[in-house]
Amino acid sequence: MIKQLTIFILSACVFTACSQPINDSIPKAPEDSSEAQSNVVEFNPEGMTLEMRYNTPNGFERTAADSVSFAHYLRNLPMKSADEEVTYYNGGKKPQGRVYLSVVDLPIGTKNLHQCADAVMRFRAEYLWSTGQHNEIHFNFTNGFRVDYSKWLAGNRMVVSGNKTYWSPVGARSNTYSTFWKYMELIFNYAGTLSLDKELPSRDFSDMQIGDILIQGGSPGHAVIVVDMCENESTGEKRYMLAQSYMPAQETQILINPENPESSWYSLNAKETIYTPEWTFYTSDLKHF
Repeated sequence: MIKQLTIFILSACVFTACSQPINDSIPKAPEDSSEAQSNVVEFNPEGMTLEMRYNTPNGFERTAADSVSFAHYLRNLPMKSADEEVTYYNGGKKPQGRVYLSVVDLPIGTKNLHQCADAVMRFRAEYLWSTGQHNEIHFNFTNGFRVDYSKWLAGNRMVVSGNKTYWSPVGARSNTYSTFWKYMELIFNYAGTLSLDKELPSRDFSDMQIGDILIQGGSPGHAVIVVDMCENESTGEKRYMLAQSYMPAQETQILINPENPESSWYSLNAKETIYTPEWTFYTSDLKHF
């Protein structure tokens, strides 16, 4: 993760990159299993939002979500056409392979910034910005400095002097999307899995909600976000869906479940280990905003 503006943050940012290879140690479900057969109807290539693109497995219904909630925002993320591949910041393409079937239709800019934790923070900030909750938008730099969007839109900008970070008034108030995106690129530069992992509180895995994060802050680290959930009322089983960005900077993708490659739904019944196509998480890695 090449995100460098100052020496004291450079070392932390470099080691928050997502660089684990595709997970080849994942146990595979038998190809002729009834579960695999029932999942054939889950993917709807004609759907242009997440909810319309993915049907729930047989016997499952989506969990309730208020129309102004973060869960509703994520469930209605726009999708690119089903045959489109993930585009890197430099225009290159990431083949679907065994990683994803759908790409979120949101621009990521032309800098190598929009990586794993950045996509998570971007979704949260986009939701708050679009619903007018500007005072709720804030993230911590890797050095622990809290950066509130309310100060940024008021015309203040960051000043870094040695190991000191502080605000300085330099312009007029502005709350355009362009202003918001410049704030997000600042966050992408100075924050990552290390800072987000420290910033977010943990949640018990069995209490998962849409918008929660599986995150490992480290060198390297990775983060994915829960973008949808469903439940089988007769059995009580819940399932969830994950999205990620990766490195180099790339569009966000809806992950497949490597244990059942025809599906993007994961079971909440995981005992400890959660295999995703490019990273292995544990149930203890769940955090929330």
